[in-house]
Amino acid sequence: MSQNTIPEVMVLQQEQEKEESPIKKLSFLDRYLSLWIILAMVIGTILGVYIPNFRNILNTTQIENVSLPVFIGLLLMLYPVFCKVRYEELHYIIGKKESVSYILFSLITNWIVCPLIMVGLAWACLPDLPQFRVGVLMIGIARCIAMVLVWNHLAGGDPEWCAIFVAINSIMQMILFSFYAYLFTVTIGGSSTVAIDMWFVAKNVLIFLGIPFAGGLVTRLLLRFGTRKHEWYDNKLIPFISPLALLGLLYTIFIMFALQGSQMVDQIGPVFRTIVPLVLYFAITWFSAMFVCYLLKFPFNIAIPQAFTASSNNFELAMAVAIATFGVDSHEALAATVGPLVEVPVLISLVYLTPVVAKYYKKTSE
Repeated sequence: MSQNTIPEVMVLQQEQEKEESPIKKLSFLDRYLSLWIILAMVIGTILGVYIPNFRNILNTTQIENVSLPVFIGLLLMLYPVFCKVRYEELHYIIGKKESVSYILFSLITNWIVCPLIMVGLAWACLPDLPQFRVGVLMIGIARCIAMVLVWNHLAGGDPEWCAIFVAINSIMQMILFSFYAYLFTVTIGGSSTVAIDMWFVAKNVLIFLGIPFAGGLVTRLLLRFGTRKHEWYDNKLIPFISPLALLGLLYTIFIMFALQGSQMVDQIGPVFRTIVPLVLYFAITWFSAMFVCYLLKFPFNIAIPQAFTASSNNFELAMAVAIATFGVDSHEALAATVGPLVEVPVLISLVYLTPVVAKYYKKTSE
């Protein structure tokens, strides 16, 4: 091979790496996320249906009406996420000129537009199933704080801004979730048959979300800045605890489907009907957010976390609160459990679609 062809080969290899699917850049566990989630769903459902004692043990293990197995799963899943958030850089990033528009767009989209879209879809698709409708609405008001980091990473979005959106949603969720639960399921949702204790919901949100949030914040402040071992924290500790997020997710889904497996089999018709508004919601919110970002001339790497934050939901929190509020055998909890069954394959499909959208987005914005 001549010397002149060596640079050409290197350029070709670099171009191929750029065009390589983002999925191939992931670890073995992350790459086959859909498979692991499906296995967790199937195994959990089988155990819940055919081994009633296993389900009874999970159902009776509670502390102050809070499911201990569910809490353990959420803690494992969310704690590494909050340890990664760069709290020390938030003031610098937020101080940028364009920050106000990015944050304002995220707040309006996540806390006004998306919940209202879910209300419309839930009523349109489930007018005669009020309990399932409430479960769907619980998903709509639970804004994503964990899985969006995965989707954003896969799609190549800006990691710092994604972390900021996650931090904002985490704080807003602890402040607004209990109020929104009442507002969107009883007042706007019109479900007069549903009784929701705002303080009870708030308590569960503080437990399921506040504890891992505080744990992650304290861990970062003490171990990264208290000891000043920044490289050890970023290069050793974070990679070590990061797999806990995926394991916690799989464990939580396994527990949820073990608790709801028999219900899902018995209510297969309403379950399939519940899938419809969720699929429409994920698609509508993602494409709408992407389109508005294009109109506002946001950079594409900012549009990615905006779109995935809008379309993703904290289905783990929705399921946990639904179970704690309405009971493990309730249709509300069952509908919330359908969330990951729909969100994961739809959002992964949107990840694969992102490079296609990028070509049009960047070309027309130039």
